[in-house]
Amino acid sequence: MDGGRESRWEKDAMTVEIMFALVTAGFPAAIVFGALLVPAVLVGVSEPAGKALLVVGAVLAACAAVWRVVRVLLRFDASRRQGR
Repeated sequence: MDGGRESRWEKDAMTVEIMFALVTAGFPAAIVFGALLVPAVLVGVSEPAGKALLVVGAVLAACAAVWRVVRVLLRFDASRRQGR
């Protein structure tokens, strides 16, 4: 063992996994945001309700993105610890 130091391959694999997590986090965030905003635009809600939906959509989209990043990175860490 090399005293806990990561090899270049392990560092590159982690960088790729972080980028994968960040890029794929945009998809659930867009779906959640669109699920709240599209019906509001189609129905035509009032100004305060529209702003409230925008804020709620942004918060839920951010939560969905963070959830995706954490999920991908935890799965990567678990598989790395098992030696896959």
